[in-house]
Amino acid sequence: MVPHFPSAPVKRTVQMAVGSVVVACAVLGLKLAAWWLTGSVALLADALESVVNVAAAIAALIAVHYSSLPADANHPYGHTKAEYFSAVLEGALIVLAAVAILHQAWGAYLLPRTPDQPVAGLLISAAATALNGTWAAALFRQGRRAKSPALVAAAHHLVSDVVTSGGVVIGVGLVALTGILWLDPLLAALTALNILWSGSRLVRESVGGLMDEAVEPGLLARIRTVVSDNGDGAIEAHDLRTRHAGRLTFIEFHLVVPGAMTVEVAHEICDRIEAALKAEVEGASISIHVEPDGKAKHRGVLVL
Repeated sequence: MVPHFPSAPVKRTVQMAVGSVVVACAVLGLKLAAWWLTGSVALLADALESVVNVAAAIAALIAVHYSSLPADANHPYGHTKAEYFSAVLEGALIVLAAVAILHQAWGAYLLPRTPDQPVAGLLISAAATALNGTWAAALFRQGRRAKSPALVAAAHHLVSDVVTSGGVVIGVGLVALTGILWLDPLLAALTALNILWSGSRLVRESVGGLMDEAVEPGLLARIRTVVSDNGDGAIEAHDLRTRHAGRLTFIEFHLVVPGAMTVEVAHEICDRIEAALKAEVEGASISIHVEPDGKAKHRGVLVL
C-alpha cells in the first residue's frame, strides 16, 4: 500500500480543522462558566449552541481528513464530497440545538429570575465571543483558499454564533440594568430562531453540493471563454458540463475537430485547453471527448 502524504494546502486545512475542535471546546467552557455564574437562560442558550460547535468541529475534522485521501478503486473521483456530509450534519445539529433552546426559553418565561453576578458572566461571554470571531476569520481565509465546504460551513456558523452572542451579552446586560426579566427568555428564543435560519442555509448549500450542482454562471462563462480562446484548430466544443465536489471542480465537454486531423494534433489541442483551464480554475479535473467534424452540433462554444 502506497503511503498517503497530503499536499501542503490539504495539510493546512486538516490543521485548521483540529484547531476548530480546540477552539470550540475552549469557547464552550467559557460560555458554561458564564451561565453558571449568572443563571441566565440566554447565556445557557448561547452555551448550548457551542455544544453544537464542538460536535460539528469534530465531524468537520473527520470529513476533512477523509476528503484528503487520494482516489482509489472504489472512489475513482476521490473523497472530496465527504465534507458536504459534515456540513449537512452541522445543519441538523443546529436544528436540534434550536429546539432545546426554545424549550429552555419557555421554561424561563414561565419562571423568570434575576441573573447573578452579571458583570463577571458577561465579561467571560464577551471573551468567548471575541475568540470565536477571530477563529471564524481564519476559517474563512483557509476554507475559501482550499475550497473546503466543511471549513466554510464552520466559519459561517461561527459568524452566526458571534452575532448571537453579541446580542445575548447586550440583552443580559439590559436585564441586569433594568430588571425586565422577560428580556432574558426573549433573547434565548431569538437566539434559537437565528441559529435555526443558519442551519437551514447550511443544509441547503450542502445538499446542492451532494446533488452535483453546476458551477456559478460567472465561472461557467470564464470556462467557455478559456475553451474558445485556446481551441485553435478545433471546430466547436459542446455538451459542456460542470460540477463541484469539495475543493475539486469537474469540467467535461466534447471537442469537435476536422476528420482528417491526426490523433497527435488533436491531443495537443486538448493539452493546451486543459492547461489553460487548470490555470483559470484551481482544482479543476478535466475530461475532453474528441469527435470528428461529422459530430458537430453547431452549438456550444465555437473555436474555429
